Amino acid sequence: MISSQTVESWFQRVRQMMDLLCLEAMHLATHLGSCFPDYHAETERKKIVEELYRLSHINQTYDFVKKMREAYKKMDRVEMSIWECCELLNDVVDDSDPDLDEPQMEHLLQTAEAIRRDYPDEDWLHLTGLIHDLGKVLLLPSFGGLPQWAVVGDTFPLGCAFDESIVHHEFFKDSPDYNNPAYNTKHGVYTEGCGLESVLMSWGHDDYMYLVAKENKTTLPPAALFIIRYHSFYALHKADAYKHLMNEEDVENLKWLQIFNKYDLYSKSKVRIDVEKVKPYYQSLIEKYFPSKLKW
Repeated sequence: MISSQTVESWFQRVRQMMDLLCLEAMHLATHLGSCFPDYHAETERKKIVEELYRLSHINQTYDFVKKMREAYKKMDRVEMSIWECCELLNDVVDDSDPDLDEPQMEHLLQTAEAIRRDYPDEDWLHLTGLIHDLGKVLLLPSFGGLPQWAVVGDTFPLGCAFDESIVHHEFFKDSPDYNNPAYNTKHGVYTEGCGLESVLMSWGHDDYMYLVAKENKTTLPPAALFIIRYHSFYALHKADAYKHLMNEEDVENLKWLQIFNKYDLYSKSKVRIDVEKVKPYYQSLIEKYFPSKLKW
């Protein structure tokens, strides 16, 4: 039978070990603080992201998107090059991204360079990686200074039922479109196989950059434009929702989007890209596929 003295001695040793571990953890945190998660900051970021989606799902309506597309399709706000727009993005931080607080330019180059490493012969895909998020300049005053919910976050179709796979689907119940019989059925205002080109998507940086590229007559292939417009359409390329609206060209382009998406999601890191080193390469691609100045 174990004596009470032996048990007490054992507990004392355990407490000593725990004290030592706590001291060691405090020592490491002092010198490697950035390696330890800030749980308070993570909780706050989660609240910001949830509020963004609440506002998005309430305010992104069929009528709202039609008005935004009409206003921004005029391309009458700014005239500048693709690279100048890349540099502007250093002033932008995406509230919908819970993983990284780095400037957006870092993410663009990380994505493009990762694709370039694995697909060295697909230069159009490298450039697509660089420019896919440029529409986030909508957050800046010279582009309208739109709220985060009208620029970033997952995108989704308007004019038909909101699929349950869409992130924070519960917030749609407060959308004016939710109970509108014209918009709340599987097909809504669309027909089977009509093609995603005919589908109105929630307004944001994806659709804006797609319009910029198209209106400025880029020579990028259709797959690139598909990636730019739908890279945040996770209900489609992660949950296979809305495939009944796709046509044959969409099916082919989706294969490239799914390749691209791996790099868009998982290329983020704290490793800095030498901008000046890679700049000449990307400028040569910009010259190949775009005019020197674009209307935005």
